[in-house]
Amino acid sequence: MIIGFSVLRFLHILGVVFMAWPLYALISVNERGRLGAPLGSDADTYMENIIKGQARRCYIFQLTVGATGLGLLMINGMGLTAILSSWVLTSKTILLIGVISLLSYVHLSLQPRIDTLFSGLDSSGQNIPDETRSKISSLRVRRKQLAGLCLFLVITLIILGVQVFEPFNPLLTLVLLVLGAIFAWRAYRGPIKYGWI
Repeated sequence: MIIGFSVLRFLHILGVVFMAWPLYALISVNERGRLGAPLGSDADTYMENIIKGQARRCYIFQLTVGATGLGLLMINGMGLTAILSSWVLTSKTILLIGVISLLSYVHLSLQPRIDTLFSGLDSSGQNIPDETRSKISSLRVRRKQLAGLCLFLVITLIILGVQVFEPFNPLLTLVLLVLGAIFAWRAYRGPIKYGWI
């Protein structure tokens, strides 16, 4: 049982680490802006493909976190009712569902609209109608905003995750949430050249 718990906990933590994709998506988007690649150019398309190609991987990591989290509750003897009796577990469950929902909205609604607009472009990035350029830009901004929100939710999941067995002082939790929000906002607003700053 101890080995099973340890393996589940390792996979759970590893899944959360790999859920850091929103941070790297924001870094990619901000670096694309610094690169100055014209819309529809090879460089722009390359970065777009990196960003849009992560959804399936993210689903796998999110499902890994959900499944291993449930497994940890079961193997630890807490049972599924712990999700309803612990505010930390209730919050983590709601947040994970929220992150999965955001990814689904981006993957199933925003990204197909971006792809449709891109399908009519030539690789030079020239002769793009202003209306198409505006629509792509608007959808990309929305996707970036949602990545920033998703990053904050993942940070919140981590803050709560370390409190499952021993809650922090509420003030410390609040301070960490504020710092998480500031970092997510910073990553959204522009390049973070030196990690935290």
